[in-house]
Amino acid sequence: MRRKSRQIKLGNLAIGGDAPISVQSMCNTDTRDVAATLEQIERLQQVGCEIIRCAVPDQQAAECLGAIKQGCDIPLIADIHFDYKLALTAVEQGVDGLRLNPGNIGERWKVAEVVKACAERQVPIRIGVNGGSLEKELLEKYGHPTAEAMAESALGHIRILEDLNYQEIKVSLKVSDVRRTVEAYWRLATQVDYPLHIGVTEAGTTWAGTIKSAVGLGSLLYEGVGDTLRVSLTGDPVEEVRVGYEILKSLELRERGPVFVSCPTCGRCQIDLIEIAEEVERRLHDLPKALTIAVMGCVVNGPGEAREADLGIAGGKGQGLLFCKGEVLRKVPQNQLADALVEEAWKMVESQDQG
Repeated sequence: MRRKSRQIKLGNLAIGGDAPISVQSMCNTDTRDVAATLEQIERLQQVGCEIIRCAVPDQQAAECLGAIKQGCDIPLIADIHFDYKLALTAVEQGVDGLRLNPGNIGERWKVAEVVKACAERQVPIRIGVNGGSLEKELLEKYGHPTAEAMAESALGHIRILEDLNYQEIKVSLKVSDVRRTVEAYWRLATQVDYPLHIGVTEAGTTWAGTIKSAVGLGSLLYEGVGDTLRVSLTGDPVEEVRVGYEILKSLELRERGPVFVSCPTCGRCQIDLIEIAEEVERRLHDLPKALTIAVMGCVVNGPGEAREADLGIAGGKGQGLLFCKGEVLRKVPQNQLADALVEEAWKMVESQDQG
């Protein structure tokens, strides 16, 4: 069962409560380069990104947020550290949310100024606790960024905003290893009802980071923890969004695009299944419907899996059976299997659109 969290609004997007778990990413462009940033946001939107965050290192970057906001169709979050003036400018520029730790802003009056501006424009604040920038006193108390230290840091930041009567809050607690990340989120999830943005920070390159993120985020989501997510990868942020959806799809929490089923192959396989599966996935990756596509290699599990899918192939000797909704359509030679499956998938999409 999903953890019950209060709901906030990020622009027109609901976060928490019974709202779908949203997928977000962060631009790695220079925010001051508006054209490049908008181009990247457009690519991210095409693969389903629902929230985008931009770094705000200086005043010039903050002043560019208005143009970026006007040019994108999804909620825009400004990533602020230390300087409350950058937060005020970002709010003036029309951002939908701030990522800001109030304990790092300085004097209370500065935090109060930011909260006042956010309240006037209904701009939520995401408290983003990160193991790499934990408060000095907590590091001295715990020795290193433990899960206890992370949760305590988050609660301290939360209290600052609550004391200013501000509760339009979501929270994240990110560290670069899975165990501490999961434990930190669990500790906080039992103490507050604010929506949680989940992720394993600095997870690594696309390959290693995908595995680490799948384990960490999957563990939390399976137990009902998480209202938004980001997969943090060293690479093209488009891959962050794709991986995020695959994690959610694997737990049947969201639908977007096809679900691929393919066997690992063994000595029984008599077609070049690896090449066929990779080609089918590449050509159908952007299919707009949530179809289950099975690419199976032999007669043991192949026919059964293929029949359970919307579309599928089950390999034989140099050929395969093409299935649709459990029915055999025809036998197809090996060198035509990928083409036949792709063609039928698009036919199914077109027929659903017309129906």
